Amino acid sequence: MAVQPPAQSSPAEPASGATEAPRSFRQLTGPQRRAFFAAWLGYLLDGFDFILITLVLTEIAGDFGLSLSHAATLVSAAFVSRWLGGLVLGAIGDRYGRKPAMILAIVAFSVGSALCGFAWSYWSLFAFRAVVGIGMAGEYGSSATYVMESWPAAMRNRAAGFLLSAYPVGTVLAALAYRLVVPLGGWRWLFFLGIVPIALALYLRRSLPEAAQWRADVGDRAEVTTSSVLFAPRRRLPNVALAVVLAGALVLLFSQHSGGFGPVLVAVVVAGFVAFAVQLSGRLWPVVLAIMVTVFCAFLYSWPIQSLLPTYLKTTLGYDAAQVSTALTWAGLGYAAGSCLAGAVADRFGTRRTYVWGLCISLAFVFPVFALPAGNTVALWVLLFGMQATSSGISGLLPKYIGDHFPTRLRAAGLGFSYNVGALGGAVAPLAGAAIASRLGGLGSALTVLAVTLTAVVAVIIGFDLPARLGRAPHVERDAVADPA
Repeated sequence: MAVQPPAQSSPAEPASGATEAPRSFRQLTGPQRRAFFAAWLGYLLDGFDFILITLVLTEIAGDFGLSLSHAATLVSAAFVSRWLGGLVLGAIGDRYGRKPAMILAIVAFSVGSALCGFAWSYWSLFAFRAVVGIGMAGEYGSSATYVMESWPAAMRNRAAGFLLSAYPVGTVLAALAYRLVVPLGGWRWLFFLGIVPIALALYLRRSLPEAAQWRADVGDRAEVTTSSVLFAPRRRLPNVALAVVLAGALVLLFSQHSGGFGPVLVAVVVAGFVAFAVQLSGRLWPVVLAIMVTVFCAFLYSWPIQSLLPTYLKTTLGYDAAQVSTALTWAGLGYAAGSCLAGAVADRFGTRRTYVWGLCISLAFVFPVFALPAGNTVALWVLLFGMQATSSGISGLLPKYIGDHFPTRLRAAGLGFSYNVGALGGAVAPLAGAAIASRLGGLGSALTVLAVTLTAVVAVIIGFDLPARLGRAPHVERDAVADPA
């Protein structure tokens, strides 16, 4: 496929007006601070809406007459649509600006969450959770690019880390809401709260400026962006058809209705993702695939704990709703603190070095967490804080790490698509956790095995910088993009 060199600056360069870049939050301008707080609040509400399903799996299973393993596939529902949200809302963000994409994402996950409260069956809830997934994917890509491109280059690890600290704060608020709302009104009222972020979308629409680097590098110019690549006249219909096929294959796979065609569906999904990756990045498509694999493994070590920890605490340790809420609060606070710390350290010592050291330190917490018997509540809370700070918290560097591989005009879709395809690891995670648990005789053992094994894999990939090594192999400029003609 032909490639063209871009007509804009490298994403590593500072945003327009940031030549004398500030290096602390106090030195940021008023618009830069407002950009951060708006994106942070949006991502907090995103985390709140997304995590709700993990808190009420046992209640939903009882109401709909599902086994716990069947109900766990509802966690996967939002993941099967995330790649589409990252691609489409990312393309909108690349062409029309980060702010409108962020607003659309907030509306999508808010409406999807509220609809979950009206679900009447397994499949209706599965569909509504897929809407939440589209919004969450768009929020991740648009918020991350919006903040990083609004802040100076010297602070972009902190921008990413501080932003992602909002997600666990949202999960903490969700755990508190679970403790207060579900015993009184039932699980449906927890989802009805998801409509609240609509008010934030209205605020964003009226009050915030566009990201400075996007305005400088893309703006209203008609150069090649992700939108023109994906939606060029000769590609529009084939890409829509491909998206429909991919969505159908993923639904069959993760709802456990693939019959005997699982391997065929997996092959179709992989081929479809490769086709989109080639369109986005031309000959550098192996870089995009390497990022997808990295994120996939990262979700396999972190998401089983996030999605199945409430179930583990309730079923294996016998904790009640209040104790589960407290545990998730400490875990979420550790996640938030770790994200902020990771960003600050990475701006000083480098993104990859900080990432790898954080993963290595996290392994010291995994075994004690799942070896503790019931009753050691204080020790469990402390260990959960430390484990999430160093394992999930270190993922606050992922937007910066991934975004550095893409130029401005492709960054939102490149980041959103590669990250959210990799996030399918989160859909696999609860299924893998349940399968390993059945073989090892316990959910705690399964979570330990996944966390330790995949943490080591991600540390190796990032430590040796495998995506960048693959990118240098074809001898193509990193900023080169696919020709939409």
